[in-house]
Amino acid sequence: MESTRTAAGRLDGRHRRRRASRRKIVQALLELIGENEVLPGAEAVAARAGVGLRTVFRHFENMESLYQELIAAMTAELRPIADEPYASADWHGRLVELMDRRVRIFERMLPFKMAADMRRSRSPSLARQGRALIREQRAVLESIVPAPIREDRPLLEALDLLLSADTWRRLRRDQELSPADARATVDRALNALLRRSVPPSADD
Repeated sequence: MESTRTAAGRLDGRHRRRRASRRKIVQALLELIGENEVLPGAEAVAARAGVGLRTVFRHFENMESLYQELIAAMTAELRPIADEPYASADWHGRLVELMDRRVRIFERMLPFKMAADMRRSRSPSLARQGRALIREQRAVLESIVPAPIREDRPLLEALDLLLSADTWRRLRRDQELSPADARATVDRALNALLRRSVPPSADD
């Protein structure tokens, strides 16, 4: 009769193989999208992962659930950047730091955002996640700027748009700017907006 320890060892081995296979599938999707294949199908993911198509759907109910796992993996990778403490004591400096970290995040996530955007129209869960991310980024911006800016709705909306992933995508992909030129464009627009719109009391 098989011992309890042996049975537990075999079960643990199956769990490890299952986790390893799942990670390979997610990594395959990450690699394909990172290579600018915007909407890779399950067959392409299975081929890149070196597993059968049935294996993909044993681990993931559908492609939407696989994309949700991808988003979780990207969030785990990028969250430490978003959560870095600010070095600046004043809101101007923190706004610059916010743009610094968002450029790093947006540049890394750009191909994945494009893929998620294309699937979002037919995926309620991905749409919800996208809206939640926008709300989170808006809350961070509001926590940095002073009250006179928060109370100036058009100004706050303009800042929120300027510092968004959608703006970065437009500059990098549609206008085909380099990362350095895209950042310079955002900096120029940000400086002009604040210089024109921020009341002197906001610097107090």
